[in-house]
Amino acid sequence: MSTIIMLVLMVVAFYFLLIRPQKKRQQEAVKMQNSLAPGTRVMTTTGLMATVVAIDHEDVVLEIAPGVETRWVKAAIGRVVTPVDAPVDTTDEVDDDVKATVDGDVPVKNDTDQDQSTPKS
Repeated sequence: MSTIIMLVLMVVAFYFLLIRPQKKRQQEAVKMQNSLAPGTRVMTTTGLMATVVAIDHEDVVLEIAPGVETRWVKAAIGRVVTPVDAPVDTTDEVDDDVKATVDGDVPVKNDTDQDQSTPKS
């Protein structure tokens, strides 16, 4: 009798831990794919970034470059990409040594930068 109860508990645990979340993710993906509209920026499941040009029943026409259009099934759309507001300026975070080498300057070595293996005279 206790083996049957353990078996039932395992099935219930598998349902709540594995099956139910997977079904929820699938429903969300189908909802997202059905809400696509021309002009939406998307990423396919293979990582291709494109813009939706047209939707034809189960197919989606994507523009991957100006004038280059390809036809995909809706199931291949992985997610909708939101546009980035503004590029972040990270030039303030660059180390002075890195900045000097990028500009073409050679960083100046101090006496403390000498190799420890060579004896000083």
